[in-house]
Amino acid sequence: MKSLPNILTSSRLVMALFMFVALAAAAGAVPWVSEQLTAETQLRLERWAFYAFVIAAVTDFFDGWLARKLDAVSVWGAILDPIGDKILVCGALLGLMALGPNPLVVLPAGLILFREFTVSALREVGAGKGVKLPVTVLAKWKTTLQLVSIGAEMILASWGAFGLPQDPAMIGGFTVVAHGLLWLATLVTLITGAQYWEAARKALV
Repeated sequence: MKSLPNILTSSRLVMALFMFVALAAAAGAVPWVSEQLTAETQLRLERWAFYAFVIAAVTDFFDGWLARKLDAVSVWGAILDPIGDKILVCGALLGLMALGPNPLVVLPAGLILFREFTVSALREVGAGKGVKLPVTVLAKWKTTLQLVSIGAEMILASWGAFGLPQDPAMIGGFTVVAHGLLWLATLVTLITGAQYWEAARKALV
């Protein structure tokens, strides 16, 4: 049972990879494979990608909770967990942009990716010098906001794949909510990035 948290974390990596490849294939970005897909198969891949994203996002909560509950916190799990989060978020954002150009998604997506890579680099440099950058409460909320907003953007980008009503008012309202959540997540992401940067600067100077 104590290996269950690490199994969940590892499964998040696998599902994140599947999600990205499914979105890329549906967008026509996978050589040969995309050319063989029918319109229905493309829509099916978009649905599967979303389901994989949701399941992977749920494991993000349960692996940590189970690790504490079962007293199974491990170094391997501590390494894999943030990696799994970043791969899931980055893969979903890249997949979204592959599905089609959306100016209101490109900028926040780029800022989120910039922050994630920067903080990862800071952690790596800090670890080499014995400096730890613990996850803050706001950073945990940041991850939750990212996952919820990206999930909403995936639904919006694959609206037809779910057979949702084509009512302009409904689509317009959902668009405002999805984009609003993504920009809020981006703001919190940048704030936590600045906090980590300042903490690293003070510790490494």
